[in-house]
Amino acid sequence: MTPLIEVDRVCKSFGGLQALAECSLDVPEGSITGVIGPNGSGKTTLFNVTTGYERANDGEIRFAGAPITRASPDRVFRLGVGRTFQITRLFFRLSVLENLLVATQRQEGWLRSVARRAGSEAERRRALNLLEFVGLARLADSPAGNLSYGQRKLLELASLLVADPAVLLLDEPTAGVNPVLIEQLGTRIRDLNGQGKTFVVVEHNLEFVMELCHRVTVLHQGRALISGPPDVVRTNPAVLDAYLGGGDDEDELEP
Repeated sequence: MTPLIEVDRVCKSFGGLQALAECSLDVPEGSITGVIGPNGSGKTTLFNVTTGYERANDGEIRFAGAPITRASPDRVFRLGVGRTFQITRLFFRLSVLENLLVATQRQEGWLRSVARRAGSEAERRRALNLLEFVGLARLADSPAGNLSYGQRKLLELASLLVADPAVLLLDEPTAGVNPVLIEQLGTRIRDLNGQGKTFVVVEHNLEFVMELCHRVTVLHQGRALISGPPDVVRTNPAVLDAYLGGGDDEDELEP
């Protein structure tokens, strides 16, 4: 499969802390790619530099073959790269439906979109269809602040789908989510992938990643230790060392 996102020897430092150290990985088009690793391994930083929220110190990032290393978050989003965050970014005083109507008008600017959040009838139909897809249609008129944490994650996914991005970067989608909603989220991701959407999932829930993803990359100390099918990755000694605190001699790790 053709790489849709290419991260090529990217480095990112914060003062004396090396968050990413010549990190490289490819995301094949049409895949569900998982990114795992211990706390502090650089997973969220990888998302941040890919989507323009942080600037890489070195290396290159490409989307569909075009460099986006120094692109702003807005430009990356317009190109077709959407992302969620560890902490959901919703308007808690607005209804569930109104949150989606705001998302439909995102490119006009947030303040203007809030001012006319009622939206057109076509926008309302599309928003309701997306709520039906993620299982939140019955809560359309409820304040978003009344949703459970898992339901907020589903609403954030629906808000992201409004823009119809080519690739969706999901940051810790199952964190704080109950098992029923985790299963529902996984089903929705598979459905969308079946429709041609590409996913990159940063996640601590290894069971979720191994069951969902076609390919998994393990980060450790800002580097990609190994990339491959879940069955290969889960039994690799380098992965066990990274998670269980074994050796840190990276010369002995499988590339």
